[in-house]
Amino acid sequence: MKIENITTLGELKKSGYQSKSIKDELRDNLIQKIKNKETIFTGVHGYENTVIPELQRAILSRHNINLLGLRGQAKTRLARLMLTLLDEYIPVVEGSEINDDPLQPISRYAIQLVKEKGDDTPISWLHRSQRFAEKLATPDVTVADIIGDVDPIKAANLKLSYADDRVIHYGMIPRANRCIFVINELPDLQARIQVALF
Repeated sequence: MKIENITTLGELKKSGYQSKSIKDELRDNLIQKIKNKETIFTGVHGYENTVIPELQRAILSRHNINLLGLRGQAKTRLARLMLTLLDEYIPVVEGSEINDDPLQPISRYAIQLVKEKGDDTPISWLHRSQRFAEKLATPDVTVADIIGDVDPIKAANLKLSYADDRVIHYGMIPRANRCIFVINELPDLQARIQVALF
């Protein structure tokens, strides 16, 4: 059975699927490509003895990666090429805004759905091409854009307190859960937005 034909949590468990963090996913696939002597960052020239080995070491060490350099030095291209190191498909709880792992859900929506439906919880598959989120940092970018904010209309409609996590409108980072997230031109972000990222 092709793994992407699995449609419920029960079928996923029976298949023996094991959850991995994105850092482990990148690391395991990089190790496999190195063993197979495959070219990893195709189309990037001149970095074979400098940047690419450093990037590989960072991936093998499961580090977060910050690419520094002048404009036009293939930083974004390298980040996009890292998609080839992701598994072809990963399972997500169907309807989850933040790509919840069916075996380790983190959002209230996914946790409740798994609790209610158990092994009948519907899952869908996310292709690696859908697992890249990119934002160009400009002075008008807000914390709400990047991280999220309370949605007063949702709170009023659902008659919930602002303290309830169900009234959050997720920004780009939570929606990029289990994905590669890139902010281009980070210094162009306002200082308070940069602080909010940490």
